[in-house]
Amino acid sequence: MSLSVPLHVLAVVIWVGGMFFAYMALRPVAASQLEPPARLSLWVGVFGRFFPWVWACILTILATGLWMIFHVFGGFAGIALYIHAMFGLGVVMMLIFMHVFFAPYGRLKRAVAAEDWPTGGKALAQIRVLVGINTVIGLLTIAIASAGRYLVG
Repeated sequence: MSLSVPLHVLAVVIWVGGMFFAYMALRPVAASQLEPPARLSLWVGVFGRFFPWVWACILTILATGLWMIFHVFGGFAGIALYIHAMFGLGVVMMLIFMHVFFAPYGRLKRAVAAEDWPTGGKALAQIRVLVGINTVIGLLTIAIASAGRYLVG
């Protein structure tokens, strides 16, 4: 467990921290300073660099989390309610990310390549909403993970 906990936490920090930065810092500045062609091209580049990290984080989070559940706690029956909540919310986040990656991100890349800025803007708007939702879920999951054992008893 000595290696699984820090790997798990680092993967969560990279993923949720990256979403928080993109949503709270990069997005407002890009929206206020860049015209659609530059802004949409920027986001394709940013996502192209960030999303491989998210895939690696997802694999790390799943591998370390499931390893701890089954090898440390003896399976799902042996874990506390807050760990069930953390696992469930994490799976929801992963599914939201997969939808973003395979649907609106693909549309965004195709629209930018075709210089179809209105279609790209719609795809980016959908990504923005989903990343916002995932950021909130991620922060909630971190709160549950760090305080759950103290709140549940």
